Amino acid sequence: MIVKNTYGTSVAFTTKMFGVIPKDEFSGSALQRKKQDPKEEKTNVKIKKKNSEGKKLCSLSKRSKQKIRKKITCFARCYKRLSFVTLTFLNKVDDEQAIIILRKFLDNVKKRSTDFQYVWVAERQEKNTEFIGNIHFHIITNKYWKIEKWWNYWLDLQRKNGIKPRDENFKPSSAFDVRQLNSSNIRSIASYVTKYVTKNNEKFKCQVWNCSRGVSELYTDFYTTTEFTDQFKRLNAVIKEFEVKDHGKRPFLNVKMINLNRQTLPFYKRLDDKNKALK
Repeated sequence: MIVKNTYGTSVAFTTKMFGVIPKDEFSGSALQRKKQDPKEEKTNVKIKKKNSEGKKLCSLSKRSKQKIRKKITCFARCYKRLSFVTLTFLNKVDDEQAIIILRKFLDNVKKRSTDFQYVWVAERQEKNTEFIGNIHFHIITNKYWKIEKWWNYWLDLQRKNGIKPRDENFKPSSAFDVRQLNSSNIRSIASYVTKYVTKNNEKFKCQVWNCSRGVSELYTDFYTTTEFTDQFKRLNAVIKEFEVKDHGKRPFLNVKMINLNRQTLPFYKRLDDKNKALK
């Protein structure tokens, strides 16, 4: 049996079923992607353009949600403090325009910051009755923000790109909201991921999420034998265990959900060390 592990989840499978033993101990990093052939890359670009012209709606798939959850958790393990930023708009904005403004904002932050890493996710506004359904963005980042400076820049950037407030003097502080996250508290990070990512089923006419290169390159999983998960059993740290069966009702995956605490987190040190070495 081979076990694929990430923080809080271990999935055991037989190599007989899948026929391949992983060559590398770690996986999930963009560094492991094969370089695309130029001809293939051009083909993919054409497909993307066609989808864009056809107004294809985008949403977070189950696989994307799992990937985001893993990336954010690994991101949090590399930095002592993170910030949770919410960017909202001064007026009604369509998805395509909003994503252009967001990219301009992030590009400017990159130029003026050292080691700026982030993950952002799009969401629909529900509480604002004036702009219900308006897109806004949540960003988890390692940056310390000078709020007055960046709040004003975010508002000015909107105005320069045609998003005018209803009232000329309208400068809502909520348009640039920053909360500090304690990355050592894995539960608090998980609560943000659950609230703003895993429950997000909205559809958009633009990209739904993205991350910086540094986050993309983080490894999210590592392979072990079942001896690794046996340690959690001895600590009574397996909070849930279930099997996944095929169409013939034969089990082919065994999934264990692990309680992350002071006792269990040290077992993930090999993943911590692998990612911190990338910084």
